[in-house]
Amino acid sequence: MEEYRDAALVHKLAGAISRVTTRPWTIMEICGGQTHAIVKFGLDELLPKGITLVHGPGCPVCVTSAELIDQAVEIALMRGVILCSFGDMLRVPGNTIDLLTARARGGDVRVVYSPLDAVAIAKANPSRQVVFFAVGFETTAPANAMSVLLAERAGLANFSILTSHVLVPPAMRAILGSTDNLVQGFLAAGHVCAIMGVDEYGPIAREYGAPIVVTGFEPVDIMEGVLLCVRQLEEGRADVENAYSRAVRPEGNVHARGVMERVFEVGDRDWRGIGVIPMSGLTVRPNYARFDANRRFTLRTAPPGKGTECISGLIMRGVKKPHNCPAFGTRCNPEHPLGAPMVSSEGACAAYHRYRSRALEPAGRTP
Repeated sequence: MEEYRDAALVHKLAGAISRVTTRPWTIMEICGGQTHAIVKFGLDELLPKGITLVHGPGCPVCVTSAELIDQAVEIALMRGVILCSFGDMLRVPGNTIDLLTARARGGDVRVVYSPLDAVAIAKANPSRQVVFFAVGFETTAPANAMSVLLAERAGLANFSILTSHVLVPPAMRAILGSTDNLVQGFLAAGHVCAIMGVDEYGPIAREYGAPIVVTGFEPVDIMEGVLLCVRQLEEGRADVENAYSRAVRPEGNVHARGVMERVFEVGDRDWRGIGVIPMSGLTVRPNYARFDANRRFTLRTAPPGKGTECISGLIMRGVKKPHNCPAFGTRCNPEHPLGAPMVSSEGACAAYHRYRSRALEPAGRTP
């Protein structure tokens, strides 16, 4: 990846952005991985003052609702159940406790690195129910769907998934359509487009007059994406451009989409800090209901969410940045998080807490 971290090329692209910029623009990068790269390498400090990068809801851990965390905790504390999850979900606060606390209280909560690990655990423990906490955007949906198909093929009656899948395009529409929207263009997440292709983005760009550039995750990728987006804004265009063609085809990954669409269907989803976005999530289709933890277990109705001073919703809609939160770095830190963006490895608050002191150094340093 060295060529995509070429400092000279990064500075050259920054200079090109400065030359084409004649007025202020606000651009949102969707993916938390892009956010971490921007803050880690100080890319925002290399841009002209008129270009503002704001951070979108592209962290699946961050947008998983507190009520779903509560359901995962409830399942984890059931006798005879093994709850499998990715590690960064364990410390995400629900309305009561997190999964790490549930494990401390005796729940069998296991960290896995793939949904297929959870299938293997179900095979090895036929007398126990195994639930995989299926979290993610379109990127992880095919693998999570495949775990259901493999469990079906193996005849496993003790495997199910608790689904918290969300979709990017409806979130972009919700942001652009909000009354306090500041976003004028997007850097779309390359890995999502590697699965889904780019067809969904054209109508959004045209309807809202917001250019969308499919972008990778390295410094050169991001700066090229910013340049293409600013150029469109300056020219009054609102097109979809693919600046990540080494990984993204216009049609996406047809096979992966087929697997995903076989197991999941689109439905409404509650996004943490944002609220319910219609038709923005994936739920298990009725013909796979036996693998749906929500149908397999009788779960209590989640209580109303408790009040919190976390401003994650404003951050993920691009209205504010992490350092605008009065609790940032004091009452809210990685050891004692008030919200998910400080916990997740892709959370904007975690990125600022880890790298912001570097990012505030004088502009022009080597990324």
